[in-house]
Amino acid sequence: MTSHAAPPSSRPRATHGLAWSLSSAALGVVYGLPGAAVAPADIRLGLALAVGVLPAAIAGLPATRRARRSVLVLGVATGLSMFCGGILAQAPVLAVAAIGLLGVVTARLAARSRAGQIAMTLTLPLVGIGFSYSDVEIAGGAAALMVVGSLYAFVVLMIWPETARATGDPRRGSPVAPTFGYGVRLGAAGATAAAIGFVLDLEHVGWACAAALLVMRPAAEMQRLRSVGRIVAVSAGAAAAVALVRIGPTGFTYGVAAIAAVSAAAATHASRWYVTPAFTTFLVFLLLLFADPATAGSRLAERVGETALGIAIAYMFGLALPAAAAARRRSPSAGGQ
Repeated sequence: MTSHAAPPSSRPRATHGLAWSLSSAALGVVYGLPGAAVAPADIRLGLALAVGVLPAAIAGLPATRRARRSVLVLGVATGLSMFCGGILAQAPVLAVAAIGLLGVVTARLAARSRAGQIAMTLTLPLVGIGFSYSDVEIAGGAAALMVVGSLYAFVVLMIWPETARATGDPRRGSPVAPTFGYGVRLGAAGATAAAIGFVLDLEHVGWACAAALLVMRPAAEMQRLRSVGRIVAVSAGAAAAVALVRIGPTGFTYGVAAIAAVSAAAATHASRWYVTPAFTTFLVFLLLLFADPATAGSRLAERVGETALGIAIAYMFGLALPAAAAARRRSPSAGGQ
């Protein structure tokens, strides 16, 4: 290709903090086709297939086929991370210690490399999500879905035309390099959220833990933005799923909803606003609720409450403690004036 500018359809169109890429939306439709095709016959499998392609949808559209190998690697890493979390969840004390240590290790890696940044901002929270699996076989099944979904997405990407410009997410990576102290606080946030979940015997231990790890960032402003964005997006996605299951939709309707969610997640992944959790939560909630709509209200309260818990823990370790430490450092000089 000789063009130096991306085709208009491949450029994310930004409206304030929301970006939309028509090319990525179309790619998301193709990603969601298997789930939509299966849902009329088997709702559970159809929704599960849609969840499996979410990592690829959120990853964006690398410009070249060579670069698109990263989507396959990302999907496999997603599955393996969740599976590791599921294994660790069988021994809660070990799980709490491990997530704390991994926070320190991934922060140190993030200060050195792009791969380390991915490990800190994605792989680490996915280990926390894995804590929600009390059964190793279920965790293995979820991991397999992610791997199968990424394999399908990789095949699609090898066929999809190359572009002059990638539609990656400009928010990825840390504008501020994480310090050792940040790593300690990151690990402490994850460990605290996990410990509370295990002690209270929450059904989904990973929800609060993942929320804490997903919103924490070395840059305070970015953490504030993600904290607000996550609680709003999760609440909206869960509420939308609850509203849908309560009308008693058919398998075909579930398939249409799944393909729409995957497409929207792909199209908006480059937004400055943290909107991705709305689509992931929507699909996960459909999978949780379609067979038991009567639990919709309690599931909604559980999801929003545990997300708020995780964000509060992240606030304490990511914003409140550093602010208090900075105030203590300033107080001697202020007192001597």
